[in-house]
Amino acid sequence: MYAWIWRHLPFRQWPAKLATSLVLITAVGALLWYVVFPWAEPLLPFDDVQVTEDSGVPGGPVEPDAPGVGDEPSGGDEHDIPYSTNEPATPR
Repeated sequence: MYAWIWRHLPFRQWPAKLATSLVLITAVGALLWYVVFPWAEPLLPFDDVQVTEDSGVPGGPVEPDAPGVGDEPSGGDEHDIPYSTNEPATPR
């Protein structure tokens, strides 16, 4: 396929063919970057994120009296930081 494209490029000398092919590659890249990708972005589900509450329904109501909602974790939480964030670190 690339040989067919190379043979059908205008000009006979390879530097001119190389320059023509670089211009064509740049033009195709710009067309994709500025026209095709912005057109296709809303059609792709990359930003379709659903965050669910404890009820399992996205955006559903949260009952304030439900156990575990708003309670402080008991014991060690996996996200606890083992050092103080209120004081500057001292060099060892």
